Amino acid sequence: MSLPQTHTFLFSSLNSVEPQTTRKVHLRRLWDLLQLSLQRQQFDRAKRIWAILIRCKEFDWKVLWTTGLQILSQDDPKTTSHTTIEYLRTMLLQYSEERESILKELITRLLLAGRCREALDELELYLPSFPYQDNPVFHLYASMTCLYLAQSNEGWPSSLRSATLLLIRHSGSIDRGSIRDAKTHLDHAHKLDPSNGMISILSTMARNLPERTQQADDSDSGEEDAKMISTEEHERKRMRI
Repeated sequence: MSLPQTHTFLFSSLNSVEPQTTRKVHLRRLWDLLQLSLQRQQFDRAKRIWAILIRCKEFDWKVLWTTGLQILSQDDPKTTSHTTIEYLRTMLLQYSEERESILKELITRLLLAGRCREALDELELYLPSFPYQDNPVFHLYASMTCLYLAQSNEGWPSSLRSATLLLIRHSGSIDRGSIRDAKTHLDHAHKLDPSNGMISILSTMARNLPERTQQADDSDSGEEDAKMISTEEHERKRMRI
């Protein structure tokens, strides 16, 4: 059925063409309700509307992947992390036009979930190819992840929410191979974005980390030697008595 009258909608859609059928008008109304629900943080209703829209052939849900991510992120925190990560991995395969942006979001979610090794695996999969190799952000992510893994075989704690916490974390042993990888990624990042201040901070950390670890080891060794000397002197005094 044709609808000659003009309709007023609250929000613009990806297709600005005036809907000419009852079905298309109904879809535009649903789109308005979805946007209104998100703005009012009525995520249960937004989820139901989203479930309807993604089943409609007129609605390209892949283009609106950020909207789907926003809705999924409001679920139970115990399951949200796994759900959103798998959603983003699916989007990487489904929507190649936005693959760089999706990969950035995926890496961030993995790091925040404490799945540091998985994040580095994803980066190592994509970084050798274009256009990812020319993106300084990916090299920064890789360098930060390498620096953390150089100090620990474990993933980031769930409370970790800022990369700056890396700068105050120290460990008694390091993986020098990971330090070398971090420096390589930092060199690439610097060539692509010389004005990025984070690069110089991480470069300083990569240079100083082995020295700090050696100093910590020397200090621990000195304390152990002092304890042994103290014990030996105590034993000699006992024998004299």
